[in-house]
Amino acid sequence: MPFLQIDPAQIFGSGAIFLLLLVPLVMVHELGHFVAAKLFGIKVLEFGLGFPPKIKGWRRKNGETEYTVNWLPIGGFVRLLGEEDPTDPRSLAAAARWKRLTVMFAGVAMNVFFAILLFTVSYMIPRDRPLTMAQIQDVAAGSPAAEAVITGEMRDGSAPAQGLQPGDIVLEAEGRDIKNTSELIYVNRLNLGETQTWVISREGATLTARVYARWHPPADQGPTGIKVGAPRVCTSIDDDGNPTNCQLKFPFSESVWYWPWTAAVKGTQSLWDTLVLTRNELQVRFGGGGGGAGTSDEPAFTGPVGIADTTGKVVDQAGWRALIEFAALLSLNLGIFNVLPLPMLDGGRMFFVFVEILRGGRRIAPEKEALVHLAGFVLLMFAAVVVTYFDIARLVS
Repeated sequence: MPFLQIDPAQIFGSGAIFLLLLVPLVMVHELGHFVAAKLFGIKVLEFGLGFPPKIKGWRRKNGETEYTVNWLPIGGFVRLLGEEDPTDPRSLAAAARWKRLTVMFAGVAMNVFFAILLFTVSYMIPRDRPLTMAQIQDVAAGSPAAEAVITGEMRDGSAPAQGLQPGDIVLEAEGRDIKNTSELIYVNRLNLGETQTWVISREGATLTARVYARWHPPADQGPTGIKVGAPRVCTSIDDDGNPTNCQLKFPFSESVWYWPWTAAVKGTQSLWDTLVLTRNELQVRFGGGGGGAGTSDEPAFTGPVGIADTTGKVVDQAGWRALIEFAALLSLNLGIFNVLPLPMLDGGRMFFVFVEILRGGRRIAPEKEALVHLAGFVLLMFAAVVVTYFDIARLVS
């Protein structure tokens, strides 16, 4: 039976690691709401770790906020006075519109800041960077790579042949040093739909190439139409004429890490790159074609079970430094998801404030807004159950 293929210990380990990631990310989000509400004098009724039922709660002397620890360790929450009802002067709903928007957006801002912090920490940890280089192995006929504009001079002073050629080594792409194939693929995906500037080495000459990266290439081609690999030296060939006994021409690597001030700059750049890559991937997925990084057997959406499974794989295959970067991506995704204008989410509550502004200050009735958020919560839970079902079905199949 399929269930016998699942290792319970692996599931438990992946789930535990996932919770160790999820709870801090959610608490950071809620801390943003908490701090902003306190600064504006909005009454915070409860700040909870986990979800009810409650294990223990306490208040500071003469404090108005109850701090609770709850049985369900899947995040946390902040409960504010009057989130839809403005009758109490210290309620969220009674606060000025800009204050309400700030409180609602504060959680998203904290997730973005925390993502930058995690990316920064990851850049401070030494990592091995392969220096195997990126060499063009094949160029598809009629592809953008075949039609690339090449400028510069060959070593003998002659004009270079136009189009990228097998054997060319890519040294830079869009101003970024390229030391291995992964780095070239990364920059390529980052600049889909653009004509990129590459610096290449051809027969000892350094040339410049202008090559377009397509959104939707044929299924057997990448965005530019090249196959790329690490340069190799082969000492023999088989009976079919294929090279054998091949070894890397540049079998080197370097340990890379950065001081905090440099890591912070790179961490911020990684956050921006992630947003661009996400936009590009969504445009490819919903527009069709093979320009994105994903494959056809990857789920377009995944829930907690799928993310927990991915968490375990990240630790097994890439270690804890990669897990920090994965946590940064989760934090960013949590912030983006919450800012969507959907009922029950921060973005949904902000949407009602914007509607109020457009209506000249006239509010939607509190009971109607509460009903919309309740309906949104029910739909969100239903969607979570459906996605979780498909996650489990994918894992046990």
